[in-house]
Amino acid sequence: MNVIKCKDLVKKYGNTKALDGLSFHIEENKITGLIGRNGAGKTTLLKIIAGFFQETSGEISVFGERPFNSLYVSANSIYINDEMTFPSTLRLSEILDAASQFYEKWDAQLAERLFDYFSFRSNQYHNNLSKGMKSTFNMIVGLSSRCALTIFDEPTTGMDAAVRSDFYRALLKDYIDYPRSIIISSHHLNEIEHLLEDLLLLKDGKVNLHLSITELKEWAIGIQGDAMLIDEWAKDKEIIHLKDIGTNRQYVVVRNNFTDSELRRARLAGLDISSVDPSDLCVYLTNKNKGGIDDVFRKAESFN
Repeated sequence: MNVIKCKDLVKKYGNTKALDGLSFHIEENKITGLIGRNGAGKTTLLKIIAGFFQETSGEISVFGERPFNSLYVSANSIYINDEMTFPSTLRLSEILDAASQFYEKWDAQLAERLFDYFSFRSNQYHNNLSKGMKSTFNMIVGLSSRCALTIFDEPTTGMDAAVRSDFYRALLKDYIDYPRSIIISSHHLNEIEHLLEDLLLLKDGKVNLHLSITELKEWAIGIQGDAMLIDEWAKDKEIIHLKDIGTNRQYVVVRNNFTDSELRRARLAGLDISSVDPSDLCVYLTNKNKGGIDDVFRKAESFN
């Protein structure tokens, strides 16, 4: 069953398209990573899914309903980010009590255990917490809600490394015990790769890739060796990234549609074939130039 369906989804701010014709679906009971650089459209998409924003055109359904102003979507989903605000008159313990009245599947015991583990005090106020502690408390609300659709938008902002690790471990353990649809947005795939089943990669408001993590790991390969040999082997391939690594030597990342026999011949010719780290691949795919920052210096050299 698909929890989310999008078809030709567009969101405009004035004359600028934050989302430009997105079409995809997300299945239930999976952890999906929404990856992209700052400004790629991640938060806009998530707020449309959560029902906070209205799409400009196209179609979107969540649990079979258009999410904007949908009470059903609101009651069965939660959106967590670092800008969450709570009533300034409520203490942290009172916020958790209020949340238990709203979310049908709220787990008070989990909330209490996490609250104690991260050393919160009942009489603290949310707006007096540090940025990292706010993110940690927000995470407690997101996990304890046990919503059928749980959205974490850059959830670890301000957290130190140990707390981030604890958060990801808590999320995975609770998901295993209580499967639901979880979306985590980030521009750091390496931190959340071990959690994910699927990945949705955005670039400039468009879907760049949508596939499983297993497929992503095989989607591209790296080739390293003599520059002339690489030119020959990669001339008809989709080049994603190109880097000079010495005199007459290059490293390229290409779409992996080689046959096994082609790869064997490439190795016999003296080329090194390697897998590509998924996080690096996402960086390469969302670069404006195939050479990344190196292209800036190539252009400078061409003027000299």
